[in-house]
Amino acid sequence: MNPSLAPQEAWAPLPASDWNAETARHLLRRAGWTARPDDVARAVSAGLPATLARLFPDPAPALPKPRLVARYEATAPDMQRNAGKGSTEERQRAQRELQDRSRVGLQELSLRWLEYAAQPESAAAAKWVLFLSDVYVVSAEKVRNPAVVHRHFEILGEFGFGPAPALAKAVSRSPAMVVYLDLAQSQLKAPNENFARELFELFVLGEGNYTEADIKEAARAFTGYRVRPEGGFRFDDRQHDKSVKTVFGTSGAFTGDDVIDLAFNQPAAATYLPRELAKFYLCETPLPAAHLAALGDAWRADALDLRALQRRFFGSRLFFAPEFRGNLIKCPVQYLLGLVQDWSLAVAPLPRLTLTPLRQMGQVPFQPPNVRGWVGGRQWINSATIAARRQLAETLFAPLDENSLNADELLDLVAARTNGAGAFTVPDDAFARFRSLAPDAAVAALAADLLPGPVAPATVSQLSQYVAAGGPDPGQRLRRLRRAAVTLAQSPAYQLC
Repeated sequence: MNPSLAPQEAWAPLPASDWNAETARHLLRRAGWTARPDDVARAVSAGLPATLARLFPDPAPALPKPRLVARYEATAPDMQRNAGKGSTEERQRAQRELQDRSRVGLQELSLRWLEYAAQPESAAAAKWVLFLSDVYVVSAEKVRNPAVVHRHFEILGEFGFGPAPALAKAVSRSPAMVVYLDLAQSQLKAPNENFARELFELFVLGEGNYTEADIKEAARAFTGYRVRPEGGFRFDDRQHDKSVKTVFGTSGAFTGDDVIDLAFNQPAAATYLPRELAKFYLCETPLPAAHLAALGDAWRADALDLRALQRRFFGSRLFFAPEFRGNLIKCPVQYLLGLVQDWSLAVAPLPRLTLTPLRQMGQVPFQPPNVRGWVGGRQWINSATIAARRQLAETLFAPLDENSLNADELLDLVAARTNGAGAFTVPDDAFARFRSLAPDAAVAALAADLLPGPVAPATVSQLSQYVAAGGPDPGQRLRRLRRAAVTLAQSPAYQLC
C-alpha cells in the first residue's frame, strides 16, 4: 500500500486538532482489542499523549504466575528424576504424570493470560507483549514446561518497553528460548547454529543482512547457555568458546551479548522491528522502504528504545491516515477478546469453551505454528476459521448451559465467580439502552459500538426491519436485538479493526 503521506511527514505527531472520537476509536482498536463508547469518550477528553501513557503504563502490568504453573515449577525437578527411575511401568507412569501436569499448567496459563489481557488496564500492554512474542517466538509444544513459558512472557513484559538490545539479551537467556532453539545442546566443540540464525533472520535484521559465516561465528559466542533443572537460566563457562570470532567484519573474543550489540549496530536493525510492528498493527502489506527508513532513523536517534518507538508509531500521522483504518483483519485472540470487552464479559475459565474455539480459529496462546510465528492477515480467514468465528459469536450470545459441564468445570466456574468474574455470556441487561430506542436507532447504535467504520445502509435497513417486525412486545424486541447483535458480530466488518 502506498501511504498518502510522504516519508518526512509520516511519523510526525498527529495534530491535536485531528484527535477526535474517530481517531480515538482507531487507536483503541489497534493498540488494544476494541473501542467501547466510554473508553472512546475518556480518550477524547484526555488527549492522545495522555491516552498513550494510560494504554502503555510504566511499569507495564504483569501477569501473575498461575497456581498450577507454580506447582509444576516446584514439583517438576523431582518428577523428572523419578521418570528415570524404577521399573519400566513406574517410569512410564511418572512420565505420564509429568506430561499431564504440564498440559493442565499450560491450559491454566492460557486461560489466566486471556483473563489478564481482557482487563482494560492491561489490554494494550498484553497485546504489545503478544506482538513481541510473535518476533521472539517460542512454542509450548516443544518447550513442554509452562513455568518457563510464563517466564518468557515475563521477560518480554519486563524488557519489552526499554532498549531493544537489552530485550534481545534477556531473551537469549530465557530458558524457554534456550530450549526452543537448542542452545542447551550447543557444545564448545559443536556449536548449534539455530539461535544465531534466528537472532539475525527473525529477531533483529531480517534475511539478506548477514552471511553464513556470521552465523557460524556467532553460534560460538552463545555456547554455554543452559537451563537449570528447576527451570532457571545458567551459564556453563566450561562449554563457552572464549576464542576470537569474526562477526560482521569485526573480530574479538565475543560473548553472546557482544554479538547482539554488533547485530543492533547493523543498519538493517533500525528498520526490521519497525517493519514487523507495522505489519502487526497497521497493514498486512509492507510499508515502502522510504517510510520504514524514516521511522528507523528516528528510532536509532532514540537509542533503539522500544517505548520511544511505541509513542512515535501510535502517535504518528501515518498511523491515523484514512487508508489504514478499518482494514486490518483481527487475529482470533482479538476477535474473542473484542467480543468479551464489547459486552463486558468475563473470559470463561473453561478450556473447551475458550481455548477450543481459539484452536479452531487458528491461534492458541503460547503455541505458534513455527519459529516464524503466526503469519496473520488474510491467513486468518478461510472457510473453517470463519465458521469457527461465527460459532463463537453464537456461543457467547447463548446462555451458558451449566448442566452440560462436568464437576471440574463447575468448580472452576464457582472459583471464577468467587473471585469476582461477571457474566461469561451476553446477559439480557446488556441490551438495556438499546431496547428503549426505535428499531432503526437501536441498530444504528449497535453498529456504531461494534464496527470500525460506517455500516452499509442496506445492512442497517434490513436489520432495522427485522427488529421492527417483532412489534412492541418487549420479549420479542429483546430476542430480535440479540439476533441483530449476533449478525453484526458475524459480519465481515466485525472481523476488521
